[in-house]
Amino acid sequence: MKMAGKNVGTMDQIIRIVIGGVLIALVYVGPRTSWGWIGIVPLVTAIVSWCPLYRVFGLRTCKASKCGR
Repeated sequence: MKMAGKNVGTMDQIIRIVIGGVLIALVYVGPRTSWGWIGIVPLVTAIVSWCPLYRVFGLRTCKASKCGR
């Protein structure tokens, strides 16, 4: 399956990186729960600038000029 253009903007990427980092940190500190590994999802979507759920719902948080539109 060919991935469409970017649909995650810069601010969205920053938020996803922070949330992903905090969730992964829960594996090592705090409640030490393995559920923290779910933080990999927002990290990966931030790195590739593409979110499959945004595609399903037709959302886009990046500007058209930076998204490849």
